[in-house]
Amino acid sequence: MTTTATKAIIAVAGWGTRRLPITKAIEKCMLPVGNRPIVDYAVRDCIKAGIKEIFFVVNKGSTQLQQYYSDNEQLNQFLTYNRKQDLMELARPPREVVFHYIEQDSNDKYGTAIPAALVYPHLKKEESVVMMTGDDFVYNRDGSSELARLIAATPEGGNSLLSVEIPREQVSRYGVIDFNEDTGGFQAIVEKPSVDQAPSNQINISKYVLNYDMLTRIYNYSQLEVSGEYMITDPISQAIPDKVTVAVVPAVGEYLDCGNVHGWLHANKLIVERQ
Repeated sequence: MTTTATKAIIAVAGWGTRRLPITKAIEKCMLPVGNRPIVDYAVRDCIKAGIKEIFFVVNKGSTQLQQYYSDNEQLNQFLTYNRKQDLMELARPPREVVFHYIEQDSNDKYGTAIPAALVYPHLKKEESVVMMTGDDFVYNRDGSSELARLIAATPEGGNSLLSVEIPREQVSRYGVIDFNEDTGGFQAIVEKPSVDQAPSNQINISKYVLNYDMLTRIYNYSQLEVSGEYMITDPISQAIPDKVTVAVVPAVGEYLDCGNVHGWLHANKLIVERQ
């Protein structure tokens, strides 16, 4: 049997310093790709995959996502008055999912493990959860859900991550997957290795299905005193010697990394040309 997951965590906190100065006014995840913000492509994929609740981990005081994923009555009245009801569906937030907003203090602990740790108290035991970031997504031209494939490929009650194969000369920008030479299974994630030290050219793109045990490990790790960034890949890699398995699932669609301006421009070109 495969895992069932109905909740997702989408990490969108942070200042988006690589995209300054625009991120002074617009949160990175809200930058447009076509006519939608980046994060909405992740949200739509969640909905296609059967996710019913999404926990956004946002900057303290953030309101932009709340505004986007709520009704704008003035806009609705304008569209109705001007007989543009055909646009109403574009203005409405998704009805199939409940949104929660958890604040992350930018002056407190930081890193990819912290959003999962902040949401952990809101989860139930034995529950599996999807973990994603809000500044990238996987695009499938046929409209299929990459997340649905990841969930379906996750063994019942297990863990998994989505991977992408990239040219070896680019590996230093990502977390690279280290496979066990004997079993071929996941062994660790090596963060931003040099080209000659990279264990493979398969990268982790921060799309996970995590069971409650793994989430507990991540939460416990977040309670430690660590110098610098709390990386979610650390407790995941550290679980492997305890005979915890993580399935590596290759992405079918095209990975679009919008965290840098070149990747964002490429995503816009691809989406706009194919719409």
